[in-house]
Amino acid sequence: MDSRLQIDPAICHGKPVVRNTRVLVSTILGALSGGDSIETILEDYPSISKDDIFAALEFAGQVTEYQVLECDSVE
Repeated sequence: MDSRLQIDPAICHGKPVVRNTRVLVSTILGALSGGDSIETILEDYPSISKDDIFAALEFAGQVTEYQVLECDSVE
């Protein structure tokens, strides 16, 4: 995991966050998937940087690469 992110059971119930903040990786990903620009996210969360956003994206890619997700079969 990128050093910009951290997972600590004492912070946000162990969900991945940007280091030294309470900004969840899932919050960043949700904002991006909802159509927010990087600039908007940076305005909404001034404690994070553009590199933090890229680290969140990289983390999401790594998780989906190594974790098998179950889904319903399509017939």
